[in-house]
Amino acid sequence: MASKRIFVVFILPVIFSIAFGSAVMGDILQEPDRKLNMIPSMSFSGNSHSPEIEIIGLSKSYSISEPVEISVKVSDSHFDCGDLYVTIYSGKDVITQGGFFEQCFGERNELIPIGEKFSKLVDIPGSYEIVAEMVSKDLTNISISEEFTVK
Repeated sequence: MASKRIFVVFILPVIFSIAFGSAVMGDILQEPDRKLNMIPSMSFSGNSHSPEIEIIGLSKSYSISEPVEISVKVSDSHFDCGDLYVTIYSGKDVITQGGFFEQCFGERNELIPIGEKFSKLVDIPGSYEIVAEMVSKDLTNISISEEFTVK
């Protein structure tokens, strides 16, 4: 009797979860132009001198009362729409992050985020890294990082 309860309570849900998950994943991967990218954040190609993506308006130094305001320019023809993520790091710690979704800029070659700027106040003196990452609808991405200081 106890072994039936263990089977029904613990083992049967695991079997159903694996079967259902496999069926869903198999169905999703059957869609045209669909690929499995298990670690999308590791596939970026940007660096501090990447011609495909640029950070516009970043100063090398800010005061603690001055906000960090930037825009991003994407010149890669594969990216005409997508999501923009801007993150400020202190070492490995995330200080702040902004997300700007469904940014379509390819036709007019606009700076993104469209109609606004990423603006965050960093009020602790130190050295920081800012990373701008553009993720397209097919989950390919490019990124760039630059450093600045707050005094």
